[in-house]
Amino acid sequence: MITIRRAGSLGQVRQGDASLRCHFAFGPYQDPLHVHDGRLRVVNAVHLPAGAEYALGPERNVDIATWVVDGALTARSDLFADMAVGTNGLHLIRTAEGCLSMGWRAEAGGASFLQFWFLPDDEGGTPAQEARPAFAGLEDGGFRILASGFPEDDPEDAGTIADGAPAVLRASARLLHAAIPRGEGASYRTVAGRALYLVVARGTVTLDGTGLGPGDGARIDDETQCVVMATDDAVILLADTARLEPGL
Repeated sequence: MITIRRAGSLGQVRQGDASLRCHFAFGPYQDPLHVHDGRLRVVNAVHLPAGAEYALGPERNVDIATWVVDGALTARSDLFADMAVGTNGLHLIRTAEGCLSMGWRAEAGGASFLQFWFLPDDEGGTPAQEARPAFAGLEDGGFRILASGFPEDDPEDAGTIADGAPAVLRASARLLHAAIPRGEGASYRTVAGRALYLVVARGTVTLDGTGLGPGDGARIDDETQCVVMATDDAVILLADTARLEPGL
């Protein structure tokens, strides 16, 4: 079953100069029909004007993956050195036992980014952060893994950050990216019992015959394969997480 979230139906939140469109309940935006998708707790599209900062904290027991749609960001926190991330780059912070503060500042020209919050498999532990300046595109326009909690997804099995290896999640989850040329498609296969959530970052696509445009999202339940066709040059992100246990 596929449930579409149109960009115009998303929750809207303002935090200072930051403008957020929220796929799930977040801060002042509360929607009992859209609380989370499996162990994916938050999907926010954030826009910052030049020099503005989007700040959070304190946060604990969540993996926050930030993928830059346009522009450049500097990520900072109370625990780690600043990290610069440009267009198509990824920043990941694993808050583990807790970070008091964190933020993302837009450089000249402003920035837009998508942020995904994953619930880790185990609570506590030592916080950590990683960044990837960018990921090389795949020749076939298929899905590339940006971040993963599965060791087998790193072909080097050594945590090397220079070869485009995925950033490491503490959740049994994946965050994937596909840049699909017009008229072509991308396919992703998972196993039963997973929850998939797709976001269109750029362009237009069809999913099971339904058209999706920039900012649209789709929740995919009870499916083990996701096939996306691009009706214009498109960029999409896809989260694959475990279903949420009852009571959480």
